[in-house]
Amino acid sequence: MTAEARIDDLTSLPFFAQAADPLPVDTSGLGEISDLDFDHSDNELDWGLVAALRSQASERLSQAVAAERGRLDKGAQQEYGRAIVLDLIESAMAEAVNAGSAAWTLAEQQALARAVFDSLFRLGRLQPLVDDDRVENIMISGYDKVRLELIDGTILPGPPVAGSDEELIDFLVFLASRSEVNARAFSEAQPRLHMRLDGGARLAAAAWVTPRPSVVIRRHRLMQVTLDDLVARDMLTPVAASFLRAAVRARKSIVVSGCQGAGKTTLVRALCGEIDSQEMLGTFETEYELHLHELKSHDMVHAWESRPGSGERGLDGCQAGEFTLDEALTDSFRFNLSRQIVGEVRGREIWAMIKAMESGTGSISTTHASDAVAAVRKLVTCAMEAGQHITQTLATGKLAATLDLIVHLDLRTTTRAGVASRTRRVAEIVAIDPGERETGYATTHVFAAGPDGVAVPGVLPDTYQSLVEHGFDLSAYLTGQGMRP
Repeated sequence: MTAEARIDDLTSLPFFAQAADPLPVDTSGLGEISDLDFDHSDNELDWGLVAALRSQASERLSQAVAAERGRLDKGAQQEYGRAIVLDLIESAMAEAVNAGSAAWTLAEQQALARAVFDSLFRLGRLQPLVDDDRVENIMISGYDKVRLELIDGTILPGPPVAGSDEELIDFLVFLASRSEVNARAFSEAQPRLHMRLDGGARLAAAAWVTPRPSVVIRRHRLMQVTLDDLVARDMLTPVAASFLRAAVRARKSIVVSGCQGAGKTTLVRALCGEIDSQEMLGTFETEYELHLHELKSHDMVHAWESRPGSGERGLDGCQAGEFTLDEALTDSFRFNLSRQIVGEVRGREIWAMIKAMESGTGSISTTHASDAVAAVRKLVTCAMEAGQHITQTLATGKLAATLDLIVHLDLRTTTRAGVASRTRRVAEIVAIDPGERETGYATTHVFAAGPDGVAVPGVLPDTYQSLVEHGFDLSAYLTGQGMRP
């Protein structure tokens, strides 16, 4: 019987009745470290067979989509894919029986069906880890060397995510190519991969230029988050929160700095939560991470995502199909935006950030740096990467004139009894002004790191006393109530 004819029979396997839903996870609490078990029973599957069936299913599904000339939406493709998977499993079982093997049990068929479907439409062997609400980061250095960072900062070993490094690379290539709206190349010619995943996670991968394939999946657990939530988590003091809240409302331009995994995106979401819900926002990111357009905290959010090109670069320096953040920002000036929020700045995105801040609307961005002052130097370097026509004087002048505050996050890792854990703190809030001849800018530590690493009151420039009008608790700042006990 054909795949099309079997669609009505799909619910005969419980897997197909709920295949589009996330795998069930235990969210009742973390419990003791020794009780955590990431060794899913699915690891007993024949993953070589899963990979082969996924490849066959992908080819048949691609032919069906091409025949329908794009008329199959994502839901229809998944329904069709389920039928294809069922047909393939029945055929594979028949071949195994003809070869003298025992027929597969219903449980074995269900496990195999789910694994093939997850490989075809979701994240394959990674899916149980991504679905587990205890896991915040998945770090992979080779198919069998996996580390999981939990939401409390604990780091534990995880199960293998493929049968070999080659199988892991093959799946990443497939994963990168299957996106309908933003497919990305991953090959020896393009050995790095950055993409967003369904559900909002971010994936970064490298292969061919590393000893083994390296992958990091960052899950954003705190989506709907406020500054008060971060105060409750001891990430910053109430007076520091009142200062940042007032700075956002006063349309100060802010850069959040810190090392990888320090919580920069989470803090930006909390800062954006202080923007009036009626303001029309625009977000500009290489891969969607803020997800302000999905959080429903603002009535109107236009979200732009850059798109990589392919092939050789043309006379304009761009590849075919490439869409940059700079182009997105230029287009956005016709969208009647109240604020332009540029996401992570790692290189040339700096000019999109500067353009947004020059508009005076109070932009917010992030960058990687070891401390707040180092963040300024990092941004200058990023600006100069645009070409020889960008001098250090021009770069520092632009930043000093447009950037108001840098908020630095500190990430500390401690190990007890062989188990690592992490804490995140707002350590510095530094005001930036045009100034000193040697550097081209002046810095003032409005909040400096206290004994426990949390930012406490420092020196307040006179111009920031006006933030009282926007809710800044100036009296608590001046009396030292921002100090933690």
